[in-house]
Amino acid sequence: MPSPVEEPDRGAAPCPDESLLAGYETGRAYDEMFDAAGTARPHYLPLAERLGQTSAEEFRRRKGMTDLSMRQDGVGFTVYRADEGIERVWPMDPVPRIVPAEEWRRIEEGLVQRITALNLFLWDVYHEQHILRDRVVPPRLVVQGDSFRREFVGVDVPRKIYIHICGTDLIRAEGGDYLVLEDNGRTPSGVSYMLQNRQVLKRVFPSLFADYDVLPNDEYPAALLDVLEYIAPETGGKPTVVLLTPGMYNSAYFEHSFLAQRMGIELVEGRDLLVDGNRVFMRTTRGLRRVDVIYRRIDDDFLDPLTFRPDSALGVPGLVNAYRAGNVALANSIGTGIADDKGIYPFVPDMIRYYLRQDPLLANVETFRPEVPAHMSHVLEHLETMVVKRVNESGGYGMLVGPASTAAERDAFRDAIRAHPRDFIAQPTIQLSTHPTFVDGRLEGRHVDLRPFVLCGERVVVTPGGLTRVALPKGSLVVNSSQGGGSKDTWVLAPGTGG
Repeated sequence: MPSPVEEPDRGAAPCPDESLLAGYETGRAYDEMFDAAGTARPHYLPLAERLGQTSAEEFRRRKGMTDLSMRQDGVGFTVYRADEGIERVWPMDPVPRIVPAEEWRRIEEGLVQRITALNLFLWDVYHEQHILRDRVVPPRLVVQGDSFRREFVGVDVPRKIYIHICGTDLIRAEGGDYLVLEDNGRTPSGVSYMLQNRQVLKRVFPSLFADYDVLPNDEYPAALLDVLEYIAPETGGKPTVVLLTPGMYNSAYFEHSFLAQRMGIELVEGRDLLVDGNRVFMRTTRGLRRVDVIYRRIDDDFLDPLTFRPDSALGVPGLVNAYRAGNVALANSIGTGIADDKGIYPFVPDMIRYYLRQDPLLANVETFRPEVPAHMSHVLEHLETMVVKRVNESGGYGMLVGPASTAAERDAFRDAIRAHPRDFIAQPTIQLSTHPTFVDGRLEGRHVDLRPFVLCGERVVVTPGGLTRVALPKGSLVVNSSQGGGSKDTWVLAPGTGG
């Protein structure tokens, strides 16, 4: 484990031309650290002071230690290109993002409201379908969705909870307000990187934490295990929980092994499990052991070749019948994909009003649905200024960023939208907020988003912070790691501290 480098003397600032903040510029986007006049925001003052007294060379050494720590800890991910997987070390920027307590309180309340409404929506569309009969959400939009599982209409799920783990992506627009970009309610990833970022920053920049009272995030694995045990079928003893992974070649395999280890549960692949008498068992060196809860990191289509894709070698034959019989719990539940279908996303504020009789605390990004004729015309006329997304893609794939696109790319999307309007949504191109990021030996503003992680069990828990993702290429608005993005540690300040 690398040891922390010696902290610079804060009483002796370097020459201006050596300062890390010398020449930092804010653009037209909202900058998280500085206001439009270039003054550090109150909660960033101690950090800005320390950075201003740190030379670029000093910071370069620390960035090297950050990369070394990630490499030594085996923190990586896989990018799939040209039918091959490229293993990369997780890119972390050492300048933390800071969120004041009052700002976080609003985010937290909005996320609790949102996941509550989404779970009510899922229970409803797989049971009474009141929201469809009342035409709050167009029925055709749901039943034609690729992720709607007709096989599970009328099937009860443990505790009536469908989404147990959610990663909701937030952005901050030019005016400074947080907006929800999308909800990830199937198999959201990134929480291991959130936890690892904190540990590495403590290792490389320990003195930064002396300036702030930062809420801890390391309770997440224990809180996740509590949720998983809460949904277990009644067995009269402590439930057996496992994490089901597609295997070591999956892009998020580091996270799967990381979380299983932190929770103290077995990491298994489909071949490690079998179903007998509608009960799930795990193969062990001591024989078969019954499994009560599966935290699955495999999409619905690959879970059970007897129910979904028959060519899947990743899942467990008979798992769906065991689940329907109530003999095993799954997190997240089968069928949650219809709730994070991007075509359903525009209706989440309506769900909140319908089920909770409340106004949404977090607004959506303005969204156009090409299957609406007026929306179609608007989208096709303004492709060069819009971001177009396929409704069931993720990871930055299947997307057109209009201002950065070519005429040929826009023509291809125009034809695809006309042919399959249900498969797309479009949004205005928003200048995501920026944050000082160490690039090419200096601090420059790079666009960021924020993925907080929400757990829904006996109660809803929002882990303080989340994963701040960074679009490392200059001017890029795509923060996904698969598209060249990185990350930052995210600090939520304790109430009463930090401005």
